[in-house]
Amino acid sequence: MTIQNENFFKIIRAGINTTFQDLGRKNLYHIGIPFSGAMDNRNYLISNKLVNNNLDSPVLEFAYQGPLLKYYGDKIVISITGDVNFEIKKSSKTFIGNCYESYIIEDQDEINILSTKKSVYGYFSVGAQFDLEFYWGSCSTNTKAKIGSNDGNKLIDGQKIKLKKTNDDLTKKNLDYINSSIEKIRVLKGTNYDYFSEKGKKSFFEKEFLVSKLTDRMGMRLEGATIENIFDTNIKSEGLVKGVIQITSDGNPIIMLSDHGTIGGYPKIGVVISADYDKLVQLFPGSKIKFQEIELSDAETLFKMYEMETQKLISQI
Repeated sequence: MTIQNENFFKIIRAGINTTFQDLGRKNLYHIGIPFSGAMDNRNYLISNKLVNNNLDSPVLEFAYQGPLLKYYGDKIVISITGDVNFEIKKSSKTFIGNCYESYIIEDQDEINILSTKKSVYGYFSVGAQFDLEFYWGSCSTNTKAKIGSNDGNKLIDGQKIKLKKTNDDLTKKNLDYINSSIEKIRVLKGTNYDYFSEKGKKSFFEKEFLVSKLTDRMGMRLEGATIENIFDTNIKSEGLVKGVIQITSDGNPIIMLSDHGTIGGYPKIGVVISADYDKLVQLFPGSKIKFQEIELSDAETLFKMYEMETQKLISQI
């Protein structure tokens, strides 16, 4: 790594909910701090590998529309992962970029991340070290709690993103990878599964639900069949984990995502398995969801397979 003093990006347009993210914070639920971190873990890891970074390095995560950035400084390598439309402008020439491919950019170049396609989140990584503050060992930004780098806020127009170090290795890399969809989201039974009627349970596993517009990094609200509660629609607040599915008092599911609150008083009918979480968070409003119940042993096997596939993809870069 070579120390640089004047390498930075200027944000011409911040985009929608552009934040710094990494692997997040572990073992802080007892003080009300969730994991946070990149929503789509696989795309996050791949983005870092493409620019020769450590896999746990901070990146920019954006939703729907990404930032327009102008770069000032020495040559560096960048990459974008996800299902994303973006352009790179060099001098007076503009060309369309490809996801899962690294590019060398120079002083005055611009990167315009126009939009995600049939997904929500994308990742912009730089072969460099962002000049960021870490909290509890992570730079991840939780805008609801105002925790993390950038004073816990998303990025804004006109802001400067400084780089402390840049990678000497400017080797260009690529990966032949396409984000796949999933027919059903697989879940385990929740701790309050028996609070719901047989009709409610059947509706949960057999009916389709729509992802509503009321969805962000904290949670995903669904619309569809009412899930009948026969015990109590509000309970004493209990601990929550990422991926847990609560049923609100109006009978609709809400799935807790990476910036979720750590306690809640709605009964929990199920929890999304870790192997399906990346695909879950990429479902945009209007997408259809169906749930499939599986056993814990199957969930453990599927997560091992997910990790093995992720490592295989990384090793191919």
